[in-house]
Amino acid sequence: MLYITGDTHGEEARFKYTDSVLDKTLKSSDKLVVCGDFGYLSDDSYMERLFLRYLADTKPYQILFVDGNHENFDLLDTYPEEEWCGGKAHIIRRDRAGNPKIIHLMRGQVFEIEGKKIFTFGGAYSIDKYMRTPHRSWWPQEMPTDEEMKVAALNLEKHKFKVDYIITHTAPEDTMSLFHPNHLEEKPLNNFLEWVRENVEYKHWYLGHLHQDCDLWRNQTVLWFQLRNMETNEIVED
Repeated sequence: MLYITGDTHGEEARFKYTDSVLDKTLKSSDKLVVCGDFGYLSDDSYMERLFLRYLADTKPYQILFVDGNHENFDLLDTYPEEEWCGGKAHIIRRDRAGNPKIIHLMRGQVFEIEGKKIFTFGGAYSIDKYMRTPHRSWWPQEMPTDEEMKVAALNLEKHKFKVDYIITHTAPEDTMSLFHPNHLEEKPLNNFLEWVRENVEYKHWYLGHLHQDCDLWRNQTVLWFQLRNMETNEIVED
């Protein structure tokens, strides 16, 4: 079964406690999707690598994530691109048996997972980048390129502009304007996602970035801490 949550920001507590709703609910056949700002690949330190190993070896479910704006893209790019479930991905960690357990779903891809077609497109703009250090706490790759948008459009065309779910970090333009009327730096990405919304048939769209948990309009849901069943959009509670 497919489950989904919002930005985890490298917070170990989101995964650490075995009595959490995550560990009570998700089984070995399940998949958890994170809507960007995964955050557990920030400095490639020994402790960070140890925690990723802990996730891969102790959690029975797979963890999938799209990138947000607070990711170490230099580190992500060191992982080779692999074909996974019909799309391009970075396999971040495998379990001891060699099974992929932590997977970065790359931009502009359509994956077929659990019999569902899922379009992914990460990235967003950091409004606090002036407080950050380039290639240490902020990376220019946070905003998608024109080429990534072209690849996305071609992949959507291959699937006749019809998917089951769309997973992004930020929101399409009409939605973003409701939350942040002034977002000029991110607008090229928001406009592209608005084009996706207008041209692609989908059942539900999930996003993060806005640090809220609520259903919006047009079958869109923004997530932060909530865990939801992706297929029903129901909140999973203790």
